[in-house]
Amino acid sequence: MNKQLSPSMMCADFFHLGNQLKEFENAGIEYLHIDIMDGVFVPNYTLGTDFVKKLKAATSIPLDIHLMIEHPEERLSWFTFGEGDYVSVHAETTKHLQRVLATIRARGARPMVAINPATPLSVLNYILDDIDAVLIMTVNPGYAGQKLVPATIAKIRELRQMLDTRGYSHVEIEVDGNVSLENARKMSDAGANIFVVGTASLFHPDVSSIEEGVSLLREAIR
Repeated sequence: MNKQLSPSMMCADFFHLGNQLKEFENAGIEYLHIDIMDGVFVPNYTLGTDFVKKLKAATSIPLDIHLMIEHPEERLSWFTFGEGDYVSVHAETTKHLQRVLATIRARGARPMVAINPATPLSVLNYILDDIDAVLIMTVNPGYAGQKLVPATIAKIRELRQMLDTRGYSHVEIEVDGNVSLENARKMSDAGANIFVVGTASLFHPDVSSIEEGVSLLREAIR
């Protein structure tokens, strides 16, 4: 599978966002990761509906909308997304997961299921036909700058094996949380192919530019 980068927009430079979007486009960035937090499922608030709408209008890069919200089935209509975009919902947030995934696909986007570090892969057993990707949280969601949960590397490997064995080799694996250069390499080797990159790599203070950060990351995950 192609290895793809999805910069975390909550870590972007909001004072120079237009310029950064151009840098992302010039660097061939595949997705823009947008964290939506409701202060209930996770103890934080982040980006909102207007931001998604304006970002969708401002760039041709597909969106990667990560809904960390309770009862996403009640709120999908709030968000602007469509063909080429990924929309992920947490398996832990809804009693009617397949219905939510079907709604996302009906609107033209690609459904993805997200699972927290301690959530077992067994929650995926009966929805593999309904998704295009799985988002493995490699930290507990809510804040940037956290340390990797080490057990999630084995979890990525186990998921890749499970998908390939069951005939779902087309289902992508996204990883989110402390995707440093060192960890990105481990995640890639384990089977991940979409990498949410933030303060641990692309937006790290020691990285002098988007161009340099993207180059380092692509070398790490190739």
